[in-house]
Amino acid sequence: MSEITEVKNSTSEIHSTLTSSTPLREKAKSAFQQLGLPQVKTEEYRHTPITRALEKNFNFSSIQNASASLKNLNDIEIPGLDAQVIVMLNGEFSESLSRISGSDVIIKKLDEAEHREYLGKYADFKSDALVAWNTAGWQSGVLIQVAENKVIEKPIVIYNIHDASPGEVKSITRNLAVVGKNSEVTIIEKFDSIGAYPNFSNQVTEGLVFENAGLNFYSIQADHGNRFQVGQTTIWQANHSRVNTYTFTFDGKFVRNNLQLLLDGEGCESHMYGLYLLHGDTVADNHTVVDHRKPNSVSNELYKGVLEGNSKGIFNGKIFVRPDAQKTNAFQTNRNISLSDKATINTKPQLEIWADDVKCSHGCTTGQLDEEALFYLRSRGIEKNTARAMILYAFAAEVLDNIPNEKLRLFIDTMVSERLHKNF
Repeated sequence: MSEITEVKNSTSEIHSTLTSSTPLREKAKSAFQQLGLPQVKTEEYRHTPITRALEKNFNFSSIQNASASLKNLNDIEIPGLDAQVIVMLNGEFSESLSRISGSDVIIKKLDEAEHREYLGKYADFKSDALVAWNTAGWQSGVLIQVAENKVIEKPIVIYNIHDASPGEVKSITRNLAVVGKNSEVTIIEKFDSIGAYPNFSNQVTEGLVFENAGLNFYSIQADHGNRFQVGQTTIWQANHSRVNTYTFTFDGKFVRNNLQLLLDGEGCESHMYGLYLLHGDTVADNHTVVDHRKPNSVSNELYKGVLEGNSKGIFNGKIFVRPDAQKTNAFQTNRNISLSDKATINTKPQLEIWADDVKCSHGCTTGQLDEEALFYLRSRGIEKNTARAMILYAFAAEVLDNIPNEKLRLFIDTMVSERLHKNF
């Protein structure tokens, strides 16, 4: 059977499971059928064989999953972090495992919440089949709404957990975050799975950060399981808003992160940090877009990767500076270390500028471990693997140092150290 025929069959199977209960779902369903799952000739996915991976591991003729049996979060929660907790278990909101309190932030199941008018407004389902699939077929999700003039001290953590003990799991989830004027909030999403069966998640998060508001958004992907994950995060910014994003990919079979920031106001500030430590046969693809639409804004992007074994990393970062976005400062850097002849990194930084009074730069590097630094450490009596881990940690620290929450930074710092000593 040809690859094109396989793609058409898979698209048809998924299309048959999608509902059309609202006009938005109906439009997204039509878009998905027209686009079809990405093929090797689809430019945005040409280094990411996602259709082949999904067809090999999942049956999409049904969206039903076996019952999950998780009783507590002891092995999953971030230690010592005082937070509000949202649990999505096999793609469904779990009220019994979640811990939600306070009046300054509203957390509701998305299908019961207001502000549904923002759904699909910024995450573009017309050009990306996986976003169209999610928009038409999302099963559950949450609304996080922060009132105006409020600083939410406790982070909000979304634990996305798949119980793949009885069989394969597929989840299609949708989240919406609305941060009111002059407010601040931190949202953390963490992905985990239980059991050996393959599990797949297609998640879309849309964020709206209004005037003079701030959002810190973290995505932690350290799943030891057989996870295939696709995520689209689109964040819209109003005047003088501030957004910091942190993406950490440490494990999983197949991870695709689409991150898009829309700087649609004057005086916006955005920082994007990413770190991927890949080993085995993990595939991790980071696609980022920073869209400067108005003047006097700043964006800075730093992504770093370390690759071992047969792993494959992809980084594609785009910066758009629109004609009205004069006096924009936009900077982008991607740096990689390859520790194996079999590891692969494809990196493509892009700048498209239609304004003339700007300061913009982009660049990427790929290299190997610094042998002189390794020799220096070993000459001081440090064992080889420990010396390697120390050098790699120093390389990663530039990203880790930007995490403001002490408990979260300690958790991720420990995870990085363990990964570097164990797998690299």
